Amino acid sequence: MSRDETPPGLTQATARKALGQHFLFDPDILKRAALAAGSVEGRAVIEVGPGPGGLTRALLDQGAGKVIAVEADERFAEALQSWPEAEAGRLHVILKDARKVRWEETLTELGASMPAMIIANLPYNVGTPLLVNWLKAGAWRGEMALMFQKEVAERVCAKPNTDHYGRLAVLTHAVANPHIAFTLPPGAFRPPPKVDSAVAVLHPLPAEKVFPHLDKLEEVSGAAFGQRRKMLRASLKPLAKRHGLKAVEWLQSLDIDPTARAETLSQEEFRRMAASLVK
Repeated sequence: MSRDETPPGLTQATARKALGQHFLFDPDILKRAALAAGSVEGRAVIEVGPGPGGLTRALLDQGAGKVIAVEADERFAEALQSWPEAEAGRLHVILKDARKVRWEETLTELGASMPAMIIANLPYNVGTPLLVNWLKAGAWRGEMALMFQKEVAERVCAKPNTDHYGRLAVLTHAVANPHIAFTLPPGAFRPPPKVDSAVAVLHPLPAEKVFPHLDKLEEVSGAAFGQRRKMLRASLKPLAKRHGLKAVEWLQSLDIDPTARAETLSQEEFRRMAASLVK
């Protein structure tokens, strides 16, 4: 089989633009993606948007104990359910919008080991909301290797004082240590997207280093980066007012410069602001 050929037994159905589908068939790339976050041997792995199953096959071939494949496209879900691994219990296919899945409940019902890894070539139109949901997850969520548009992956992994640093990076660094494992050009996919893609790997932080108040952190970072060209005293003024605070006094009490801009703040400074709003 040539590396651009669809793997045997998989549907030849075309990608649906409305579902953000772009498929990978190169076995070397798929194996690399499957192992980007570490060994999957014996692990429960969540995969979103498996499509025709190239990454699913790589995960199973690399020894994943149980793959939970969540697919919104009935054509691919039906094809995957016919695989022998589905009958044997190593592959569970769920026909559903991944944004509506109750992950911990599903893992428990399937008897899956936790923490579960999440490894996926994410549909472009749902990648960011899914990631934010997973960042807020409990102990059931383990290592993640997620393929995004390259710009989104850069936003996930960005550090302060860089162009891509924003709300998504602040939330990610609150619970994980992220890095970009590798990038792919449009030509690696069928059909080719208009932009490069990249796999972002997120290793969970030790429990004692995880920031527990992500909703407050999201509120603060969203306000700060919502008007990123403004100084904090201006961008955070409405937020401070909602909490009965005066922006300048509040920031000064936290040893944060009111004239600074959001992109210069460290994870620790964002954490201080968020923690101060917890009642």
